[in-house]
Amino acid sequence: MLDWVVKWRVGFLGREWNVVDIGSAVVLLSLHSLALLAPFHFTWGSFWLAMGLYVVTGVGITLSYHRNLAHRSFKLPAWLEYSFAYCGVLSLVGSPLDWVSTHRTHHQSTDTGIRGEIPIAPSRDSGLVILYDGRLKNVGDMKRQPYYKFLHYTYPFHSMALGVLLYTIGGLPFLVWGMGVRMVVVYHISMSVNSICHRWGKQVWDTGDLSKNNWLFGLLAHGEGWHNNHHAFEYSARQGLAWWQFDLTWYIIRFLEIVGLATDVKLPTEDQKKRRALHNKIKEERLDLQ
Repeated sequence: MLDWVVKWRVGFLGREWNVVDIGSAVVLLSLHSLALLAPFHFTWGSFWLAMGLYVVTGVGITLSYHRNLAHRSFKLPAWLEYSFAYCGVLSLVGSPLDWVSTHRTHHQSTDTGIRGEIPIAPSRDSGLVILYDGRLKNVGDMKRQPYYKFLHYTYPFHSMALGVLLYTIGGLPFLVWGMGVRMVVVYHISMSVNSICHRWGKQVWDTGDLSKNNWLFGLLAHGEGWHNNHHAFEYSARQGLAWWQFDLTWYIIRFLEIVGLATDVKLPTEDQKKRRALHNKIKEERLDLQ
């Protein structure tokens, strides 16, 4: 019944656009335009509001969407799992079903030798609102839960409600900084993990792809910039594997584990690290050549 949402196309700028593409473009353009007003509506209150929401909604992506839902790196009680997922919804990068489906596809592509990146948000297959879920074939574990199906069909409306709330509380400064500036930063940083971190940085693990560790995005993306670490051990709840690799998301997970809320926390063993270490592979190749 909703096939037309995906199948309808219109040609523009050398490509075909569907309803989802157009909606995504409108949202991106609107938020970037809103962010341009930031210098004219700056207050310290609105600035710290944006910073706080950036951390909360960013952790919603990294802790919930990515490590908990996409890779099942640890378990949480349902009430806490759903709460973190809702924080991710307010980042407006896609519903939990849509984001997790896209990310699992990303790993299938890189791990099978297709050296490309499938962006997390927004693209032809992830955008303003996904009404057609027939393609979400790799998230059956989540589709069985009514909560995630509800968020899948309603997720942009939650951010709209947040925007209304911010404007009601703090006027245009809160709206500009809490929605416009915050969302532009979230979009560019989250998309950079799957682009910049496949081009610039350092590889320390034999992953067979182009993933790299980038310290800057390790800081900006709450630990997600340690991308080569992640591709080496995608099941790991910790991505900043060295003590000096700042990983805010892991620190939160570790705290939840200490207080008994996070269980079945997965980490690579020392033996697994040795087998994956790039310098060990180089040594083996040199010995084979001798």
